[in-house]
Parts: sequence; C-alpha cells; structure tokens
Amino acid sequence: MSTTDPKKKVERSRHFAAGYTMSNLLQTEDSIDSVIDQFLAWLDRSAESKKAVHLDKYLTFTAFDIAGEVLFSKRFGFLKEGRDVGNAIGNSLMLNLYASTMGFFRWIHVILIGNPFMTSLNVLPFGHLFDTTVRALDDRLNNRDRNRFDVVDHWLKAMERNPGQVSLRDVYAAATGAVGAASDTISCALQSFVYFMNRHPNAWERARGEIGEAQRTQGLCRDRVVKFADAQKLPFLQACIKEALRVFGPVSMTLPRLAPPGGLTIGSKHFPEGTILSINPWVMHHSRELWGPDAREFNPDRWLKDNAGELDRYFMPVSDLLTTNTHNKSMLSRQLTRPLSSYSGDKGTILAQASILPA
Repeated sequence: MSTTDPKKKVERSRHFAAGYTMSNLLQTEDSIDSVIDQFLAWLDRSAESKKAVHLDKYLTFTAFDIAGEVLFSKRFGFLKEGRDVGNAIGNSLMLNLYASTMGFFRWIHVILIGNPFMTSLNVLPFGHLFDTTVRALDDRLNNRDRNRFDVVDHWLKAMERNPGQVSLRDVYAAATGAVGAASDTISCALQSFVYFMNRHPNAWERARGEIGEAQRTQGLCRDRVVKFADAQKLPFLQACIKEALRVFGPVSMTLPRLAPPGGLTIGSKHFPEGTILSINPWVMHHSRELWGPDAREFNPDRWLKDNAGELDRYFMPVSDLLTTNTHNKSMLSRQLTRPLSSYSGDKGTILAQASILPA
C-alpha cells in the first residue's frame, strides 16, 4: 500500500493477487458460513433473553473472525468469547487517529516513533493488531494444510516460486495490512447497511420480500446462510448494499499516487510530474452533479435505473484502498462483505450474503 509508483506497485502486488480472486475466495465460503452462524447464535440468544445486543461490537467481531478464516484458516476467537480479545479492536480508534495524522507528517513518525527501539517496546497504536496477526500467521505457518485454500497459502506458494521477489517479511506485511484494512472496512460496511435499512423500513421490508420471493419461486436462499451465488440474484438487496456504501463508505481517502513523468492532465487541469494525487470518495459520493439532488439521501432505487452502469464509474467505496492490482477488482474486502442479515427477533433468521460490487 505504501508504494506510490504505479509500475512498482503492480510489480510488487502481482504475486499477491491470486489470493484475492473470486474463485479462490469462494472456496472458503463454508468456513465463512460457519462464522456467520456463530454471529447468528449471539442474536438468537439476545432475542430469547430479550436483552439488547451491541451490534457494532458483534459485527466487528464477525468481520475479524471472517478475515482470520479467509487469510489463515483460523478465527481470532472474538465471536467465540464474545469480547475484544487482546484489545485488538479497541485499539483501532487510536490507530486510525495516529495514521490519519502522521500520514501527513511522516518525518515526525520516523524520528519519534517509527524506529526499532519504539517498536521493541510494543507501545505503538498498532501493536495489538500486529501481535494478533503475527500469532495467527505463525500458527498458520506451522500448520501447512494443503487441503485449505486460504489467502496466505497462495502467498506462501508465490514466495516459493519467486524467492528473490517475495520474502516472508512481505507475507507478514501483507497479512497485517489485510487484517486491519479488511476487518475495519467490513465492519463499517455492515454497520452502514444495518443502520440505513433500519432507518428506512420500506427498504428493509422490500429486501426481505425479495428473499422470500426468491425462496418461493426460484428455490433460492434455502439455507440459513444464503449462498453467495444466490445473493447475486437479488437485485434490490445488491442495490441497498451499494447505496449504504455510497452514503457512508468505509474509506474517506484513497491512497496517494504520483503524477508520472511529463505530468498528468485530468479534464482541464494539468498536474506537474511528481504531484501527489488522491481522491476523497465522500466528496465523489455526495456530489449532486454526479448523483442528482438527492445525493445525500439513501435511495437504493437509483441503482436499478437505466443509468446505473454510468453511476458505477463514480462509485469507489474501498476499491482503490484495498485493490492489490490496478487490474484486479476482486479484492479481499469486496468478497468478505457478505453477511447482511434481516433479523426478525425470533429464531426465524434470514442471512443474505452479498459482495460490495458485482464481479
């Protein structure tokens, strides 16, 4: 993620791209379903006891455990224990504050904090996240089960094929970044979806009705946890997911890139060579010029109109942040943001799995 030169970025990331492909990620679907079942069990217990459940916490627990399953074939145990193990999640607030500030003052970070001595003290805001990831990856390295098709297994194969280009340090770095970025964006996406669907009961009922209709007329969505392929055939649900991500996207700023030699012209504006460029997705997503007078309103039906394909050009909730390759749009976060539920308050629970964007 820290590579600003596009050519170098493609060269470095192409070895990791295989782990993010749709076909490879779908091989972990049963494992993800099992995590979602754990999440639903907490909702069932809450409904039976008539006690409130902190959805923000449990959706975040779910996001982390899904990330663990897909990356290392092992959950972090947040849902099993029903708490923030090792304060790995609670520390993310400090991490976000630190990263959003020091990203503009890198020299301060290097001089005061980003050095081997401070790292050895394990007091940095990202220390707990790093420790949690390293423990999981160490365990994965000691248990090379070739029957599991997790993301790390693809990365380790890339390291074996290209020892001069991919090191174990690169794998650790990629894993740490994937856990932090994927789990945080997934949690944000899930909370955004649930929030806006609850604020718009008509949309919630339409999505549930669509699932019920698919069950009755097409034989789809029969499992407690709806299969990914079935969810792709629910257009209104997909529209609700995309609209929730548009109105309240997980990422507020895309990664910076440098204008190439000779500069770059965008529209009528020319940017000299070496200019740092980035885009704020929130500005794009709330532009009335692009989305119309209701740009700041939650309106899933905008994605069902004839010009929906045109709108996709301006839709960028996570793609630039987590894409491992400028040509590879099947990034981890897109495929992991699947557990979106309509919970009835009793044991009759319908869970729909859906990707952020169609492949």
